[in-house]
Amino acid sequence: PFAFAVGALATRQTDDRWLRITRRWTLTAWGFLTLAIIAGMWWSYEVLGWGGYWAWDPVENASFMPWLTATAFLHSMMVQERRGMLKVWNISLIISTFLLTILGTFLTRSGILSSVHAFAEGPIGYWFLAFIALLLLASLALVAGRSGDLHSDGRLDSAASRETVFLLNNLIFAAFTFTVLLGTLFPLVAEAARGVRVTVGEPFFNRMTLPLCVALLFLVGVGPVLPWGRAQQRHLRRFAIPAAVGILAAVLALLAGARAPLALAGFAFAGFALAGNVGEFATGARARMRAHGENPVRALGRLISANPRRFGGYTAHIGVLVVAVGIIASSTFTTDREATLAPGESVTVGEYEIAFEEIWAREEPRRFVVAAELGILKGGERIGTMDPRLNFYQMSDQPISTPAVRSRAHEDLYITLMAFERDGSSVTIRVLIEPLVMWIWIGGLMIALGALISLRYRSRRADDAIARSPAGPREEVAA
Repeated sequence: PFAFAVGALATRQTDDRWLRITRRWTLTAWGFLTLAIIAGMWWSYEVLGWGGYWAWDPVENASFMPWLTATAFLHSMMVQERRGMLKVWNISLIISTFLLTILGTFLTRSGILSSVHAFAEGPIGYWFLAFIALLLLASLALVAGRSGDLHSDGRLDSAASRETVFLLNNLIFAAFTFTVLLGTLFPLVAEAARGVRVTVGEPFFNRMTLPLCVALLFLVGVGPVLPWGRAQQRHLRRFAIPAAVGILAAVLALLAGARAPLALAGFAFAGFALAGNVGEFATGARARMRAHGENPVRALGRLISANPRRFGGYTAHIGVLVVAVGIIASSTFTTDREATLAPGESVTVGEYEIAFEEIWAREEPRRFVVAAELGILKGGERIGTMDPRLNFYQMSDQPISTPAVRSRAHEDLYITLMAFERDGSSVTIRVLIEPLVMWIWIGGLMIALGALISLRYRSRRADDAIARSPAGPREEVAA
């Protein structure tokens, strides 16, 4: 996509043809990056043993920033195709995405970061830095030189329109990316300039990005309901059911014990957006059932086949919302407790009783493993055993823990072995009960599924017909 964007600028072919040609390539790269980020979160959660899945580590951020700009691009490219707007913005987004990808490679390969995700030190970092500078200067020169060819053909007709929502969505993504970039690079710049080691950690990122996340959840619910061009009264009436679902979600979260305003707003907007996006599927399926007499499953399948790009996008939206609910719930309602147990002793955490039975050790290839055998009871009934471990490697002074995780749809029981006595007289464990974590992984797969659906072939004639259609979402679905 970056190569085609630069080619379009160099040859003055700045219409939306390069967008159409590269759309599938962009979706493919974005889908794989989504899966990689989710897989990294799963690895951090299941393997590192610290109890979480995202720590705002600089290398995590390096993978997340191009995902943010690519997601913004996937939305704004539709505005250019439909309305002839945001040409400079789209070129800038695709250039930024490529530059941030190279920046991520530089951060992981240059040795300037201390991270479990960084790979090695070496002289290649200087080459990457020079490459980034060359790309940046050349891209800026091209955009500046072709600014006259990048004027917008269309304009915003109404504040209540889908293109306005996409514009707001893009502004929030840009602010999000800048915040993460600032927090990631500021410690490196401060150390290089003043020799002072500065840490920008989780509190900064959470304080700055959580309001942006909540705003994005709201826009994910608004965008699909509004039409292109100008919304009519009948379109605005379609917000009634999503709004009711959002209020109900906030009330349920409040009854469950959530008190943080951002958490309550997150649950409310996630419910609102889920209802709105699922409602688009329901509306289209009902229209086909009435028109063709199809059963619900067949109607839904034909609906998606008729417009894979649109309903693939809604599938990805639902995946994002499922991930958001999993993150909010696991962050808000986590139960965390540490306990030191002798053989035969137990500790009660939530509905679970964890009993220490024995400690064992064995030599494995390239490591020595110590594990605590724990009996798990729920409601007085034994439901299994778990064995959190500590791994000792010859090349490391500190042991690396491997947690024991019992995953269910509603919650995870997560146990880490913190310490042990050499004679086996006691162990110290950390027990966490984290709700809805499994739905983070399921939501990530749904996002990738949405990208895959959107890749399905449809004729250029059909694309052009929909691009010319002034109809709102309901009329397009029925058609």
